[in-house]
This record gives sequence, C-alpha cells and structure tokens, in this order.
Amino acid sequence: MSGEPEVARTPEGEETEEEEIKSSYRPPPEKTIEEILAADQEDESLRKYKEALLGQAQAGTVIVDPNDPRKVIVKKLALCVTERDDLELDLSGDLTDLKKQVFVIKEGVQYRIRIDFIVQREIVHGLKYVQKTYRMGMPVDKMTHMVGSYPPKTEIQSYTTPPEDAPSGLMARGSYTVNSLFTDDDKNIHLQWEWSFEIKKDWKD
Repeated sequence: MSGEPEVARTPEGEETEEEEIKSSYRPPPEKTIEEILAADQEDESLRKYKEALLGQAQAGTVIVDPNDPRKVIVKKLALCVTERDDLELDLSGDLTDLKKQVFVIKEGVQYRIRIDFIVQREIVHGLKYVQKTYRMGMPVDKMTHMVGSYPPKTEIQSYTTPPEDAPSGLMARGSYTVNSLFTDDDKNIHLQWEWSFEIKKDWKD
C-alpha cells in the first residue's frame, strides 16, 4: 500500500517555495504497528481499514532478514523502456561496483525507473526517492519522488517513477552520473548510491 506518488523537479541550486514549505514541515511521531492497531478500536470501519492496510504485520513482527537491522532493504534499480528488457542494477552487493556498469539510453526515449525494496519490522512513513544528475561534474537536474508509506511484508515491494524523456540532440549526447537517495520523512537514509548512464543516438545492440 502506498500513497499517491508525486514528483518535484527543479534546476539544481534553486530553492522553490515548495522546498521552503518542506523545510518547516515536521513529520508526526512514528508509531509502532501495535500502537496503530490499538488506536480507535471503537471505530469499526477504521479498524477494518487498518487491518487491510497492515496485512501480514498483524500476525506479528515481519522480519525478512534477521541479520539486517534496517527497516527498508533496497534490492534493485531498473530502468524500464516499453518493448525493451529492463536494465537493472543490483543494489544488494558492493555499491562501488555500480560505477563499472553504465546504462546506454537512446536519446529522446521515454523511460521509467523502478525501485524494488523490502520493508520489515515496522511501517515506514513518507518514503522518498531523490535523484541528482550531473554531467562533467556540473549538476543538470534534480528530481524528488514522493513514494509513500509502506507496511512490512515478506514480498518485495516496488515503486515506479512517472515517465521521463531522455535528453536528445547532439549537445545532449554523452555520459551522466546520478546520485540516488532513498530516504523518508524522518530523514533516515535507507540507501544512497551512485550510477551512470550514457545518452547515444541509438541503442547499444
């Protein structure tokens, strides 16, 4: 279960009114699953809604990996283009290896980014995916995607960004570096990683 995805996009280095509002926003205190279930028991419709929302978590603490204390385990990033195989980055291993793997993207193509992750132990509130793109060391783009809140589950959960158009034209071709961050309303850093892509006139086949 997730909230409605939203995306904010601004040129790097410019602060918008929306960012100023966010800077004064204070998220509500985190509540455990037990506290959420115990509240408003007299409201039958609300109780049923919370039970449907929490799913597996009602039966007890959902722990997928007992050796990993994190609440959010980010597993994979995929670059998705219609009628093509997904280009995937494994985020469960050594993140420094990602610099050796460069996505090649055809200029002007429409794509989405999908992030696969596991939520365990407790509900996570207000997940966000922040992506900053650089070319030749200079910032060229920043996107913030509001992913939503998720209950713990044994299955992998996913978030897919709205469609984006890759840059096009002779000046747009070349190599780009991306800094990605998976965070939340409480500013917990669930994962931060760097990856690269290259814009070409056509796909590398």
